[in-house]
Amino acid sequence: MNKRQLLALAAAGGVVAVAGCASPQPADYASEKPALDLRRYFNGTLDAYGVFTDRSGKVVKRFTVVMVCRWQGAPGAEEGVLDEDFTYSDGTKQRRIWRIKRTGEGSYIGRADDVVGDAIGTERGNALRWNYTLSLPVDGRLVEVQFDDWMYLMSDKVMLNKATMSKYGVKLGEVTLSFTRR
Repeated sequence: MNKRQLLALAAAGGVVAVAGCASPQPADYASEKPALDLRRYFNGTLDAYGVFTDRSGKVVKRFTVVMVCRWQGAPGAEEGVLDEDFTYSDGTKQRRIWRIKRTGEGSYIGRADDVVGDAIGTERGNALRWNYTLSLPVDGRLVEVQFDDWMYLMSDKVMLNKATMSKYGVKLGEVTLSFTRR
């Protein structure tokens, strides 16, 4: 084998290795059932129960959420409001109001007061992936952290959610939630 063939083989092997390490994509779940329709699931009142774990896996905070959700607009151009009321295990409360717009088949843009820029959502099969930057209060100042947020529809009533928080590519922790439709 000459030097040129060896380099081509090494390059091909590198591409395969990198592809094998690629993170999951929404398209990986396209055939999974039950099929998620964000507008249908997040409509009405939902309860959620969650934990925040640090990078070692230790539970740092527990919380509950009551969400009141509604959608309006013409089919294909619907807009939703997800009004979330959080109660944390230490007694603190927080409210986040998401405004979500359907931008195409399985595509969404979301905004909230503490979200920096747009949250980009992609829905396929039973899964939804959100990517966004959240401005969080930490020790009296605001810190921007990135969220890679995955939701998986388990049944018409239950959805599981796992989000990884990071800063400068370093994992800070995870948020795990279970949503239940009333």
